[in-house]
Amino acid sequence: MSSSAERRLGDRIARELYRSPDYLDDAILGDYVQGIWLRLMDAARTRGELSPELEERYAWDVLLGRDRSVNAFALPGGYMGVHLGLIAVVSSEDELASVLAHELSHVTQRHIARIISRQSNQAPWLLGAMILGALAAASNPSAAGAMIVGGQAAAVQGQLNFSRDMEREADRVGYSVLTQAGFDPRGFVGMFEKLQQANRFNDTGAFPYLRSHPLTTERIADMQARQQLMPATPARHLTTVHAMMAARARMLANPEVDSLRQALAQAEAPAYAGLSQAQQAGVLYGAVIAARGLREFEAARRWHERLQARVAHDPVAAYQARLLGAELALTTGDPRRARDLLGASASGPSAQQPRAWVLLRANVWVQGGQAREAAEQLQVWLAGRPRDAQAWQLLSAAYTAQGRTLQAVRAEAEAHAARLDYAAARDRLKAAQELARQGGAVDHIEASIIDTRSRQIESLLREQALER
Repeated sequence: MSSSAERRLGDRIARELYRSPDYLDDAILGDYVQGIWLRLMDAARTRGELSPELEERYAWDVLLGRDRSVNAFALPGGYMGVHLGLIAVVSSEDELASVLAHELSHVTQRHIARIISRQSNQAPWLLGAMILGALAAASNPSAAGAMIVGGQAAAVQGQLNFSRDMEREADRVGYSVLTQAGFDPRGFVGMFEKLQQANRFNDTGAFPYLRSHPLTTERIADMQARQQLMPATPARHLTTVHAMMAARARMLANPEVDSLRQALAQAEAPAYAGLSQAQQAGVLYGAVIAARGLREFEAARRWHERLQARVAHDPVAAYQARLLGAELALTTGDPRRARDLLGASASGPSAQQPRAWVLLRANVWVQGGQAREAAEQLQVWLAGRPRDAQAWQLLSAAYTAQGRTLQAVRAEAEAHAARLDYAAARDRLKAAQELARQGGAVDHIEASIIDTRSRQIESLLREQALER
C-alpha cells in the first residue's frame, strides 16, 4: 500500500473523528501533547526511523478525544488519537511520551499499511469503515453495530490487530526514540504497568483493535531488562506542569456537576496540605476549572490567585496559570484582565509562540473591540498553519465584527476544509460566491480567491467520490 493511499485512508477516518462529539480541540492540552510529539518526531528523524517521504506525505496530527479510558491509537497516514483519560492517569510526561513513542513507531514502521496490504481481498475503504466502527465501540457499542455489519466483520477485525511481532518492534523502536528524545526510559515500564492494570479492571469487551496495548508479561519484562542496561540516574518526580495538564484532562473529560463539586472539595479537604507542591498545583488548577464550570466566578478567581502564588517559582507552570486565568477572564467578559495576563511583549504570532497564546490573544482582541488587530494576527498565523480550524473560526468572527461578510464566510469554509469536511466547505464557498454576485462594494481579490478555492474543493470532493 503506497504512502499516498494510506494518507487518503487516514484522512477519511480523521474526517469522521473530527465530526465526533468526543473530539476536542483544546489548544492548551494540544500544545502540551504536541510538544512531546515533536520531540519524539525529531528523535525518530535523527535515528533514521522517519523517512523524508513519510514526513512529507503524512499528516502527523494528534487528535484529542474526550474519553476517560486509558488509550491512545495510531491511524493510517500519520494521525494519532489520544484519550484525555490517558493524560489524566499518567504520572509524568515520560510515561505519556512512552505511549506516544510506541504509537509513533507503529506509523514509522508502517505497521498499519502492512496489515491492510495483507488483506488483499478487502478494499482499503472497507477496512477504514471497520476501524471507525471499532473506535465507535469504545463509547457507544450500539453505534458501532451500524458500522461493523456482516459475517466478515470478525475476520476483518482480526486483520486489524497488531501482531505480536509488530508490538515488539514498536516497543523496541519506541524505546530507542524515547531515550533519543531525552525522556526517562523508566516511563515505559511505569506506563506498561498502568495499562496492564487498566486493562484488567476496565475491560469493557470492546473490539480488539481498541486494546491498542495488548500487554504481556514478556513485553513488560523486556522493557525492564532494557532499563537495567541504562546508566543509573535519579528518578524523575511529578512535575508541576504535568500535574496541571493532568488536572485539565480530568476536568474536560468529565464536566458533570458531581465531578466539578468533587474537584472543589478536594481543594478544600485537610489532605490537601499533605500533598506535594506539584500535586497541590494540580488540585488548584482543577478547582479553577470546576468553579468556572459551575459559574462560581468569584470562587474561580480566588482559586486562581492561590494557583498563581503556588507556581510563581516555576516559569513554565506560571505561564500555564496565566493562560488559565486568561480563559477565565474571557469567560467572564473581561478582555482587559485577559490581556494583562497574556502580556503584551509580542505584537503578533510567530513560529515560536504556542498556539494557545495566539488563539487566546486573538479572542482578547475580538472581545475588546479590536477585531482588525485580531484579523491581522490570525492571518499571519494561518499563513503557516492553514489547517488550524479553530483559528479560521476565530478569523471569521473577527471579520464579522468588522462587517466584512464575504471574508467571514470564506473563513468559515476554510475551517470546514481544515477538518476535511469538503462538502460543508463547498456550501460555504457557494454562499460566498452568491454574496459576491450580488454586487455592491465587493473585494475582487477576495472574490478571486473564493473562486479558486471553490474549484480546489470541488476537485477534492470528486476524489472522495472516486474513493468510495
